[in-house]
Amino acid sequence: MYKRVRLRDTVEVPPEHLDDVTPELITKLLRDKLEGRLDEEVGSVVSVIDVHDIGTGAVVPNQPGVYYTAEFDAITFDPHMQEVVDGEVVEVVEFGAFVGLGPVDGLLHVSQIADEYLAYDGENQRLASREDDKALGVGDSVRTRIVTKSIDERNPRDSKIGLTAKQVGLGKLGWLDSEYEARQAQTGEADG
Repeated sequence: MYKRVRLRDTVEVPPEHLDDVTPELITKLLRDKLEGRLDEEVGSVVSVIDVHDIGTGAVVPNQPGVYYTAEFDAITFDPHMQEVVDGEVVEVVEFGAFVGLGPVDGLLHVSQIADEYLAYDGENQRLASREDDKALGVGDSVRTRIVTKSIDERNPRDSKIGLTAKQVGLGKLGWLDSEYEARQAQTGEADG
C-alpha cells in the first residue's frame, strides 16, 4: 500500500553547502539518504516530497558537516498481509513467477497460481497448463493477495513477500476477464 507519511530525520550538510541551507538542499540530501531504504515501521521510502521544518544545525566533534533535523513528507510503500495488489510478472522460474509490486517483488509460487498444474516452459519464459490454454509469462498483469511477508531492513533484497492467486477475483487479468464473461453467459442461460 502506498502512503503519504510525515517523518523526521537528520542529514549532514557538507561544509561547502553551509552558506545555502535551503529546503531544496535538505530535500536532495534526504532523498540521497532515504529513498530505496526499507524501514519496518513505514515500509520502503519511495520519494521524499515536501520538507516542512528544518531545525537548527548541530556540530558533531570530528565531523566536517553540520547536522540538521528536518520534518518532511514522504511517499512510502508498505505491503500489508492479506492486501490485494496488482503487479506485473518480471521473471518466471521453475518454481513460480516473481511479480513486481512497485519497489519490491513478490513470489507467486507455482502451487498458488491456478487450480490445475502449470508446467515450466523455460524456452518461452512461462508457466503453462497442459489442460487448457492458461499460461503466465513475463509482462503479464496479475492480481494477487499477500499471504506472507518477511522484511529485512539491513538487506532489502533479502525481503520476501509471498503471493497467492488461487482465490476468486485473483489471477492473470486476462483470465479474470474470461471467467467473468463465462459467468455472465451462464447467468444469461440460467435466466432464459
